[in-house]
Amino acid sequence: MSGKSWLDEIKWDENGLVPVIAQEVTSGKVLMVAWMNREALNLTAVEGYAVYWSRSRQKLWKKGEESGHRQKVLELRLDCDSDVVLMSVEQAGGIACHTGRHNCFFRHFKDGQWETVEPVLKDPEEIYRSNS
Repeated sequence: MSGKSWLDEIKWDENGLVPVIAQEVTSGKVLMVAWMNREALNLTAVEGYAVYWSRSRQKLWKKGEESGHRQKVLELRLDCDSDVVLMSVEQAGGIACHTGRHNCFFRHFKDGQWETVEPVLKDPEEIYRSNS
């Protein structure tokens, strides 16, 4: 046994991160793109639910731990260059974006500007109520 882990096959960036695409299994829509470090990807594989690395907070982020909008991971794939992970997920509550939308790609480019084309399904104030 070589001792080489499946995690060693990934080309981590200079910060030890890899971009991860969350794709909804039922619709095929890309819900979001986030980042994982080794621990986050390992936890995702072990627990079966998405765990990301928050670059802004510099800590692990279990998707849905505050909102309840967890992502059940049905499949993990690694791209041909071993530097992007694709996850097929079931999105709890139908909301993946912190803005209360179905996905994070709610703006499209039209006539020289970004136009919002996806509705807010739930007010973020209702999703992220303070527990204090």
